[in-house]
Amino acid sequence: MSSIPRRSLLKAAAVAGAAAQFSWVLGREQAQAAPAAEAAEAAGEGRPATVTWLEPGGLGAAAGSTFGAAWPKGVHPGDQAFALTTADGENIPVQTWTTARWPDGSLKWTAHAVGPEAAGAERFTLAPGTPATAAKTVTVTQTDRRITLDTGTVRAVVSKDGGKLVESVTRDGVKIATDGRLVLLRQSDLDDGDQGNAKWERFDGEISGAVVEQTGPVRAVVRIDGKHRKGSRSWLPFSVRLYFYAGSESFRMVHTITYDGDQNKDFIRGLGVRFTVPMRDAAYDRHVRIAGEGAGFLTEAVQGITGLRRDPGAAVRTAQVKGEKLPDPATWDQRVTTRMQYVPTWGDYTLSQLSADGFALRKRTKAGHGWIPAGGGRRASGFGYVGGVTGGLSFGLRDFWQKHPAQLDIRNAAGDEAEVTLWLWSPEAQPMDLRFYHDGMGQDAFPEQLEGLNITYEDYEPGFGTPYGIARTSELMFWANAATPTAAALVEQSAAVRTPPQLAVSPEDLVRARVFGGLFSPVDRSTPAKAKIEDHLDYLFTYYKDQAEQRRWYGFWDYGDIMHTYDEDRHQWRYDVGGYAWDNSELSPDLWLWYAYLRSGRADVFRFAEAMTRHTGEVDVYHLGQWAGLGTRHGVQHFACSAKQQRISTAVYRRPYYFLTADERVGDLMHDLVDSDETFLVLDPIRKIRTEPYTPDRHALSIGFGTDWSGLAAAWLTEWERGGPKAAKAEARLRSTMETIAAQPNGFVQGTGLYDLDTGRFAVATEPVVGVSHLSAMFGLVEMCAELIDLVDLPRFKAAWLDYCRYFNASKTEQAARYGKNFGTLLLFQGHSRQDAYAAAQLNDAKLAQRAWAKFDKSDGYTAAMVWDKTPVQGSAALEPGYEHLWISTNTTALYGLAAIQNLALVGDHLPA
Repeated sequence: MSSIPRRSLLKAAAVAGAAAQFSWVLGREQAQAAPAAEAAEAAGEGRPATVTWLEPGGLGAAAGSTFGAAWPKGVHPGDQAFALTTADGENIPVQTWTTARWPDGSLKWTAHAVGPEAAGAERFTLAPGTPATAAKTVTVTQTDRRITLDTGTVRAVVSKDGGKLVESVTRDGVKIATDGRLVLLRQSDLDDGDQGNAKWERFDGEISGAVVEQTGPVRAVVRIDGKHRKGSRSWLPFSVRLYFYAGSESFRMVHTITYDGDQNKDFIRGLGVRFTVPMRDAAYDRHVRIAGEGAGFLTEAVQGITGLRRDPGAAVRTAQVKGEKLPDPATWDQRVTTRMQYVPTWGDYTLSQLSADGFALRKRTKAGHGWIPAGGGRRASGFGYVGGVTGGLSFGLRDFWQKHPAQLDIRNAAGDEAEVTLWLWSPEAQPMDLRFYHDGMGQDAFPEQLEGLNITYEDYEPGFGTPYGIARTSELMFWANAATPTAAALVEQSAAVRTPPQLAVSPEDLVRARVFGGLFSPVDRSTPAKAKIEDHLDYLFTYYKDQAEQRRWYGFWDYGDIMHTYDEDRHQWRYDVGGYAWDNSELSPDLWLWYAYLRSGRADVFRFAEAMTRHTGEVDVYHLGQWAGLGTRHGVQHFACSAKQQRISTAVYRRPYYFLTADERVGDLMHDLVDSDETFLVLDPIRKIRTEPYTPDRHALSIGFGTDWSGLAAAWLTEWERGGPKAAKAEARLRSTMETIAAQPNGFVQGTGLYDLDTGRFAVATEPVVGVSHLSAMFGLVEMCAELIDLVDLPRFKAAWLDYCRYFNASKTEQAARYGKNFGTLLLFQGHSRQDAYAAAQLNDAKLAQRAWAKFDKSDGYTAAMVWDKTPVQGSAALEPGYEHLWISTNTTALYGLAAIQNLALVGDHLPA
């Protein structure tokens, strides 16, 4: 194994750099060429967008796909209609709506939904025009108590109250499923080692309201809210969205729960979605299909006629295996027909996935009789079917093994009605235990807590390690089949559950639109130096992707996160050492991944970023209670740390996924943050290290200009550009805080200000202060400032930000000359090279561009001189040998990714050929 010097976590904030030595010249010719290049770019601004499938294979068995497209400022008016055309010139029906506008009212982001008509094409063009009319449209009708959605193929009746979310799903007048409902099993105590006396209670979902969010013609969306109820107690709020596409035989469910129980008493034993499936056919014409790994399936009839001592005939056996209606029993070998009453019927099936590495499948004839094993494997697809030759229900749970423990149940398939349950938390697993993992160890006051922080990096405080208010979102799909699907159809349906087909616009279109501040450029390997940077970026992503698999970063609450820091001695990540464990977005790996996708269009990067966005936006953030709107700093449990801050909940991490997919749940998360400035009344982020008395006051709240304000600004900007119900307030807050930050004696370098909740303004300090932290710009501040400078004409704000960018990496002498004193001891110079790059590009400063690359390549991070290979450790202490070659903290990946992308975008042209 290659030897790597040990460093403390923050001093190592290793950010990989280019291997080559760089020299830079910002000549007159290049400066003069810029306007011409901009003019050429402007000439192509109005061209159509190119749209392709993220992964090969097209739409497959999915109901449809929804994607986002970005447009340059001023190109398309706010009411522009769009048409979608295949490479062969076929017009595809498309539904369009606006998700963001530029300040001038022109379109910035639009969302587009397509249905089954898009299944046959791989490449599309999206351009202004009149959309094609679909042969079938989705329609929505309402009464006081019900919502009926009709895709033209299936019809679903949704309740506005009661316990049945979906009353019925019919196809061609045949009822395929009924009584779609939610089920929760609660265990009231948890005696370690002895659960024999534990009491289970069943709670059922009870609807508090349902609203139609979209009515077609291509896509309709219904949102249903409520809680799980038993008797007088209601708890565990849920929010469920149902998606229907025109012409489709299926629908999608996005299911969110928010934990509001007592972590010491409310242990979830099972959490599921349940449907009843009418069984009309003879037992031998009823079928069960359960997916294993990949294309593998359990393929059985409820009453099997294969493998018997007497043979009913080849045609009969073949038909049953295919799921087709069997020939008239009068045509069978009568030695079978006359004895069918002695052939057992198998009504119950269970597939349980209790870990990421194993599932078990078993079946029984009926309740009260023993189970027999029916197979097993490593990672099940989370998909099944039950029904007969006259129709049945296919069902699937996405990320089935990744978010273990999960389970699929089929019950009573031999009776008049089968029952299907998709368990998001398997009742066969250990109960969900969200208790805090230690007893405080005497850290009752701030001095002891700071000492604990100094040894384990855990910021503990009694009562703060609570899961109350965290959430989790799951995705499910259902098909109403007219008959038992063919093997090929089942494989397609299962694949759609595992990886829902996603349309995406090209990276070139995103770059041309200059969204997200225009801080990224397409992947560029045009010179050896640039190719080296791209190789290092790819290397780091592959490293983390491999680590997620090797270290099994999976589980219901954990999937989507990564670990913070590696332990070189144990050859293990520090999963059990305070703040070094789960990352919880520390130093913005979310942004690293999304910018990596925006540049490359890579499907694997998108899916990794998608899982992280689902996790960090739900699990690491509070959605109920006194800390709603705040997130939790990194720790052994996602809710363990007492630092509850804006830097984790920030909308800047969610915006790319929302605008690329129009995902309504992520849209909810961002909207909920608009008033999160109120949280500063409840909790002072730096309460433990203040040296002067401070009491939060509505008219004088201490809010930092870095990690605090960037989170607030991201929420306000998103609400403003989305045109949300609080858009006017959000815009006013943005402008007033930008003005009053710019008016501070030292601008951003001032560090913090006193904010008035009523006016939305910072008080302008009377004396200059230097308050610079190495973390201030590491949680979305760079991205927010770049976007806002482009959107809001406020020269003093731009000047204040450029000053911060210029002087963070300047010498202490230069800092003191500008601000009267230097910035003190700082870290993360390599990560801050992106600010150098931004200022160099804005000011056309060749010397600053040179410093940007110097800090990037040869400062305090993971530079070209470090190890860039994969040397496995022999005799490792880890459970599974692998790439335990290299200590890289999350700080490495996040800062390297952002620094490399933004340096390439802003001063990349000054690299040597």
